[in-house]
Amino acid sequence: MADLCRMNDISVCIVDDNRELRNALEEIVGMSEGYTCIGTIGTAEEAIRQIPLLKPDVVLMDINLGAGESGIDCVKALKGKVTKTNFMMCTVYEEDEKIFEALSAGASGYILKKTAPSRLLESIRELYQGGAPMSSQIARKVVAAFQKKSGTSDNEQLEGLSNREKEILEQLSKGLMYKEIAAELFISSETVRKHVYHIYEKLHVTNRVEAVNKYFGR
Repeated sequence: MADLCRMNDISVCIVDDNRELRNALEEIVGMSEGYTCIGTIGTAEEAIRQIPLLKPDVVLMDINLGAGESGIDCVKALKGKVTKTNFMMCTVYEEDEKIFEALSAGASGYILKKTAPSRLLESIRELYQGGAPMSSQIARKVVAAFQKKSGTSDNEQLEGLSNREKEILEQLSKGLMYKEIAAELFISSETVRKHVYHIYEKLHVTNRVEAVNKYFGR
């Protein structure tokens, strides 16, 4: 393990309860130009004590540190103490819950242990330069979860419309004016205007085009 970080190198700390993996990661980082491993740590307790002293640029953090210790909790405890340190989870876990817990705790990157050494080093540099590197499998899960959440949000908004409001949206989609909609539905123009106001409010839109597009999923 390097005692001092070479000038301009990215300093890296490795936190993993598996000694063999720690040694392997240390070798990958330490033997690569532009990187220096300044610490390898096997427990959350030691990480919480040592990392504020070492102040590495990047920490590779395992999720399961053994003995019931969690790397996610470790990141949460450290994030406020070493604000300039970037945390990247390096783990076998691909579950959505673990991913979002880690990102919420303060991790800015999430890669799998099966990641190729060259990609691992690229991810460390990307993280150091302000990026948010993720293994492709993890990135797809994040995108899918976001899309699902967005779709659910839109569906909930549409379900909040009354039958009358949906009728008016249908008429709006045909390009009819308020007066024409009023005549079609046997209500006053002022009533149409009030319904449209509530439609915009419920769908979080500001005009007819946005309302119609959201209603038809465009």
